Amino acid sequence: MSSQRVRLGWWLSSEERSPRELVADAELAERAGFTTAMISDHLQPWAVSQGHAGHVWTTIGAIAASTDRLEVGTGVTAMVHRSHPVMVAHAAATAAILLEGRFFLGVGTGERLNEQAFGGHWPRPGERRRRLQDAIEIVREVWKGGQVNIENRSWTVERFELQERPATPPPIYVAAAGPRSARVASTLGDGLISVSADASLVDVYRGTGGTGPAIAQVHVSLADSVEAARSQAWHYWPNGAVATPLLTELARPEHIEAAAQGLRPEAIERTVVCATGATPVVAAIDRFVAAGYDTVYLHQIGPDQARLAALAADELLPHFER
Repeated sequence: MSSQRVRLGWWLSSEERSPRELVADAELAERAGFTTAMISDHLQPWAVSQGHAGHVWTTIGAIAASTDRLEVGTGVTAMVHRSHPVMVAHAAATAAILLEGRFFLGVGTGERLNEQAFGGHWPRPGERRRRLQDAIEIVREVWKGGQVNIENRSWTVERFELQERPATPPPIYVAAAGPRSARVASTLGDGLISVSADASLVDVYRGTGGTGPAIAQVHVSLADSVEAARSQAWHYWPNGAVATPLLTELARPEHIEAAAQGLRPEAIERTVVCATGATPVVAAIDRFVAAGYDTVYLHQIGPDQARLAALAADELLPHFER
C-alpha cells in the first residue's frame, strides 16, 4: 500500500438511494470521518434496477440540517434544458448559505438521460460545452450581486437580482472527459472533476493555469466475496459497463440496461473495484494519485453503505492520512 496523502470523499448516489437514505448516508459518512461528499444530480436513474432520482437541491437542504462538518457538492449539475443557470445560481447560493461555507458546485455538460423529458434538441458535445461556458459566466455574474442583464451565445437573463447570497461564493468545479473540457475547468472553474485516472487531463488542467483541486470518483463494490461484489455491481450499476460516449446519448434507463445486456458481467470490473477488503481499493486510489488527483470520492454500489463506512474508518482514512 502507498503512503501518499490524498483527501478521501464519500459519493452520495441519488440514482440508488432515496432522499431519506441519502441524508442518513451523509450522516454516516461524517461519523466515519469523511470531511467531504458529492451528490449526483439526476432526473432519472441510470438503470431501472436503481430506482431513485430525488431532487438534489431539496436533498442538499436536508443534509445541511443534519450534518455539522461535512462539505457537500453536486456531482454534477448540467445546464442544457433542465437547469437554467439563473436557477442553478439561486439554488447553489442557498445551499452555500445553509451549509455555511461547506458547499461547492460541480458542473458538467450532462447526459441525454436527464434532458430528454424536456423535448428539446440534444446538442452535440461542442455545443454543450459552449452552453456550459456561457452558463458559468452567468452564475458568477449573478453571485456578484446587483441587477444582471446578459444575452450571450446560449442564454438570456433580463433584470434579475439574487437576494440571498453567501458571504463568499462557492467554488465551481468542472467535470472533464477530454482536453477541451479540462481547459474550461482551468479557465472558468476552480477545480477539475474526472472519473478516469487520466494523467493527461490533469496535465492540461495544470498546464493551462488550473490551480484548484483535481477531483476523481472511484466506484467500489464491497461484499463478502469477489463474486458477490461483482454480482452486486452488475445488478445495481450496469451503466458502469457501458462506454461513456454511448452513455451520454441514451435517453432512458431501460436503454442503458439493454446496452449492458450485450456485455459479460465481468465487463463491470473495468470501471468498478469489486473487492472484499481495502487492498484493491487502495490500489485504485493510488492510480488516481499517480495521475495527479488529490481528492478521490468513493462510491459504494448497492444498499450496504455501512460496509464502506467501516472500511474507511478502520483502514482507508487512517492509511491516507498518515
